[in-house]
Formats: sequence, structure tokens, C-alpha cells
Amino acid sequence: QVQLVESGGGLVQAGGSLRLSCAASGSIFSISDMGWYRQAPGKQRELVASITSGSSTKYVDSVKGRFTISRDNAKNTVYLQMNSLKPEDTAVYYCNVDAWNSKFWDVYWGQGTQVTVSS
Repeated sequence: QVQLVESGGGLVQAGGSLRLSCAASGSIFSISDMGWYRQAPGKQRELVASITSGSSTKYVDSVKGRFTISRDNAKNTVYLQMNSLKPEDTAVYYCNVDAWNSKFWDVYWGQGTQVTVSS
């Protein structure tokens, strides 16, 4: 069984910064892609940023230049550094991991962490 534990969300004023962390544990033998999604009230969940095992990154246009995704393979952890936050960044943020659990590749999700940006 694989568990993802997120931390780092909270309330911040516009222009501020937050750093999200997501640590994977359990029956993990290998991790490929890792990512962060977000879902605002009344909207569909969207991919914010992703990072491959080779550390190639992708970002949704709305966060380019403000957010940075990174990973620590030794700790099975993915991070999202969020700078210059805007009220429209307010959402529940979920981490997402593709992992090999000794039997097959599967996709795992964190429980979500609330990010609220006040104007």
C-alpha cells in the first residue's frame, strides 16, 4: 500500500509565498512522474505542474514564472514552491505520483491541502 502525505498549505496574502510538500511512503519500489493538481470551487481539477524521473518539468501557463516543482528521490518527496501568489491560486492542491508497488504501476493521490490567497 502506498500513502501520500501533503503539508504546507494555508492562508496567505496576495504576493506571498507557500511551499507544499508531498511525501510518499509504503510499498514503493520506484517512482516515475510526480505532479501537483488543484481544484477550485466549482471548477475542474487541473494539472498545475509535473516533474519526470529525469527532472523535466511542465507548468500550466497561469503559474509559469511563479511556481517551481522539484523532487527529492531519496525521500520520495515532491515539492511545489509557490511565489507571487494570487487570489485565483486559491484551491485545494493535490499531489499525484506514478509508482511501482512491486506488482504494477499505479497512480496515487494525496489527501489534498487547502491554499487560500487573500486579496
